[in-house]
Amino acid sequence: MSRHPVRDSSEFKELLERLAVVDDLARAAAVLRWDMETYMPPGGAGSRSQQVGTLRRLSHQHFTDPRTGELLHRLAGVVQDLPYDSFEASLVRRALRDYERATRVPARLVGELGEATALASHAWARARSANDFASFAPYLERNLALLRELADRLGYEQHPYDALLDEYEPGMRLSDIEPLFEKLRDALVPLVQAISRRAGMVDDSLLHQPYDEQRQWQLTLEALKAIGYDFERGRQDRSAHPFTTTLGFGDVRLTTRIDPQDFSSALFSSMHEGGHALYEQGIPEELARTPLGDAASLGTHESQSRLWENVIGRSREFWRFFLPKAQALFPDQLGKADVETIYRAVNRSRPGEVRTEADEVTYNLHIFLRLELEKELLTGRLAVKELPEAWNAKMESYLGIRPRDDAHGVLQDIHWSQGMIGYFPTYALGNVLSVQFFDQARSERPEILEAVAHGEFQPLLSWLRERIHRHGSKFTPKELVERVTGSPIRVEPYLAYLQRKYAELYGL
Repeated sequence: MSRHPVRDSSEFKELLERLAVVDDLARAAAVLRWDMETYMPPGGAGSRSQQVGTLRRLSHQHFTDPRTGELLHRLAGVVQDLPYDSFEASLVRRALRDYERATRVPARLVGELGEATALASHAWARARSANDFASFAPYLERNLALLRELADRLGYEQHPYDALLDEYEPGMRLSDIEPLFEKLRDALVPLVQAISRRAGMVDDSLLHQPYDEQRQWQLTLEALKAIGYDFERGRQDRSAHPFTTTLGFGDVRLTTRIDPQDFSSALFSSMHEGGHALYEQGIPEELARTPLGDAASLGTHESQSRLWENVIGRSREFWRFFLPKAQALFPDQLGKADVETIYRAVNRSRPGEVRTEADEVTYNLHIFLRLELEKELLTGRLAVKELPEAWNAKMESYLGIRPRDDAHGVLQDIHWSQGMIGYFPTYALGNVLSVQFFDQARSERPEILEAVAHGEFQPLLSWLRERIHRHGSKFTPKELVERVTGSPIRVEPYLAYLQRKYAELYGL
């Protein structure tokens, strides 16, 4: 980072100290949430929800203290002549934006949301296991009531959803994303239909066999090490829903889940979360304990996970390198497979119930379904008790299937229990950006894919670190995409990638 008199000023140092405390409290809450999803005994849910709520309330109170605002407003005038991407100017700009949002929300509401979502997450896990939506419904209703209040407090011009979306995609509105999603929908629905008419052309039966769980675990570790995940600064565990969390600089953790009848489920879950973790591990230490020590947005974050999971992990080049490793662990199941066989198997497209298991063609349809339901839930046009049937109807409309039960339908995702209304669009944005970023990377470093075939992932990772990771959240997602690719977010590269890939696979 460049040096400037601002850095040595007492006011800037005081601001850094205040922001560090805020970040420490947030990371401490993340530790408790990580434990809750991995190792906490069921009886701890009540006290853990109170602890998480307390930490979030304290963090919010410290951040919204009038002294923080005073420092930010005074420093905003001081840093205005510094380069836009300097540490000092970026920190003040980002922190001031967050402060102005945070001061609209009372600490009471922050604490209530923290406690309510912790309780709801635990209730969701029980409800999903028991296939019992009714037991989860009161918790979801409580979350929605609090989120409606949050949206009102934050303010919006057109739709309450905009206030919540902005939390995950700074500066984005429904009016930004819905035209992009409409283009995707118009192209993807006919593609799904065309593939369904030739479904027998791709066979993935070799994936659906008994696969020893411990060997699957070993395979996921080999994949993570290969792509560059640093186990000296992280670890992998198991959870009901895979996730990645940063507990502090040098401690980025991920989880996966294992299907004993399909090794690809754990492998691609780990590669997906590994993509998130690589982003977090690539954010420089000098940005730690500040608002800049996060990703530009959740869509940008998702671009990294989808890039590693799909663009790389489902490529022929990856399997030229990785198939021998899989065969060494599963000689009976995969010993006779060749690269083309495994490539076709892991790219089979067919409508399915579960989003996290969806292929590249159908995945975004799952997102559009959730977005539509979220908007209706938030405005009250859809009651929580009506949600399972509304879910099933939209699944039938978009994908031509009805879930076998609520555990594989409306209860499959943890996000609503965590209060993450406004989050799901980031997945579709991430899919789009994964290809837009990758195309740019290949234009600058054409050797990337051939390097992957030889197990060399550093050319791609170093490009991502230089162009995306090192900036943390200095830029809004719109700014970052423009800086990296020279254009706004575009769906055309992603659609071209899908149409080219699946036309070849299915002879379209």
